[in-house]
Amino acid sequence: MRLALREAEGALSENEVPVGAVIVHNERLIASAHNQREQLRDPTAHAEMIAITQAAEALGSWRLEDCTLYVTLEPCPMCAGAILQARIPTVVYGAADPKGGAVHTLYQLLSDPRLNHRVQIVSGVLVSPCGEILTRFFQSQRRLGKK
Repeated sequence: MRLALREAEGALSENEVPVGAVIVHNERLIASAHNQREQLRDPTAHAEMIAITQAAEALGSWRLEDCTLYVTLEPCPMCAGAILQARIPTVVYGAADPKGGAVHTLYQLLSDPRLNHRVQIVSGVLVSPCGEILTRFFQSQRRLGKK
């Protein structure tokens, strides 16, 4: 999770919403990313989406079995859907997302028994620093009058 936090700091320095993600396969780091929606002008450029693409390339397969995704913020519905499609077995996240969380908060997509894949979830890892970086970012945006 500390590597994901480092990615979130990178996003913060680029004036992106500071979310970072890394993917580990058999204890080896295979992907690391942060939000790049502003930079790429792409609404799908969330940290998780970019990391999933990197991991699939690294493994040469869309099936990310034996992988763990670490992300600083609870995944949104789009990212949860990608996690399911990639068959990632384990997700570890830091801060809950009360406005868009699709793992525990608003939806429970990763554990929905109606879907063909379920994910082991670990939440609240390094929750304070994961939440604090987001708070700092949004306070700064409000001071600048941005939405």
